[in-house]
Amino acid sequence: MKKLLAVLLACAMVLTLAGCGGSEEKSDFDPIAEFGSDTLYVFNWGEYIGENTIENFEKKYNVTVKYNTFDSNEEMYTALLGGDVYDIIVPSDYMVERLIKEEMIQPLDLEALTNIGNIADGLKSPSYDPDHTYSIPYFQGSVGIAYDTTKVTREELEAEGWNILLNEKYKGQIFVYDADRDNFLPALKALGYSANTTNDDEINAAYNWLLKQAETMEPSYGTDEINDEMINGNYALAIVYSGAAAYIMSENEDIEYYEPFQGTNVWSDAMCIPSNAKSPKLALAWINFNLEKDVAIDNSTYVGYTSGHQEALEELSQGEFAGISAYTPRVGYELDETYKDDNNLKAKLAELWVKVKAAK
Repeated sequence: MKKLLAVLLACAMVLTLAGCGGSEEKSDFDPIAEFGSDTLYVFNWGEYIGENTIENFEKKYNVTVKYNTFDSNEEMYTALLGGDVYDIIVPSDYMVERLIKEEMIQPLDLEALTNIGNIADGLKSPSYDPDHTYSIPYFQGSVGIAYDTTKVTREELEAEGWNILLNEKYKGQIFVYDADRDNFLPALKALGYSANTTNDDEINAAYNWLLKQAETMEPSYGTDEINDEMINGNYALAIVYSGAAAYIMSENEDIEYYEPFQGTNVWSDAMCIPSNAKSPKLALAWINFNLEKDVAIDNSTYVGYTSGHQEALEELSQGEFAGISAYTPRVGYELDETYKDDNNLKAKLAELWVKVKAAK
């Protein structure tokens, strides 16, 4: 769901990118001599890449990119467990943490990454991989509230934060993603707890908060329809990812984005090389290529999510995404958190989320 915007903005992209070649004009570069391979296998979120990135990389290095996509971190993880072999994967923060623990991704040759200094300031020491030993940031964002300024005031949001989702003034006017962890986030934060808590009393309190919402607010649960619903003015408030908010704001000038004062989830997706990659040297070239400013701009402009490249982020926030606050998520706020990898917590929240939906 986080990548919904990527899918929407890239729907015109040919879905058979896997194996597509660039133009017939290729360089005389010898990838076998340089990298020991002329084919790169990439596994990424559903069209989460610039319109020209693959073709330009193929041309520059005289190689072929085989590009496949996944819809969730768990789908990607399962594919790797099943023996699928890729040279590049793009997991989210908590999944990077898991892959490191399970030795499913390999340390990077940082000396080969000559563009590593271009990483956005807020991503230079991520909690899941502080020294970039295993990963290089790609896109970033946050979870927040998209709101219709003709129905909701900024003052109300700043006074209530996440608790506005319990304000009966907006009964029947709230849309939330059908996702366990992203719905427990507002409840936990509204109650003053960590999004990564394992305390049963705190989790149960959040569960009761969500039950109250389900029983009193008539919230709508869904996924793909949220963007069009907000663009068309059908809801007052929606829990969304910042990238989706940026798209909605670009289509409806009445929509704004708010990151609650109680804190929220800030996330990033990163480029990694699986332990069983067949072309790790070529994979490093891919990572370094995506750290070039022009490539990062192409990726971010096409997909709509916030770039992990500092200069690209600065340029786009003043250019293509000027006036769209959701493009530049909050950085360094002490109450914001990155999700930690915890299978037990995820399973518990998933079970409780089913009960919440049943109570509606």
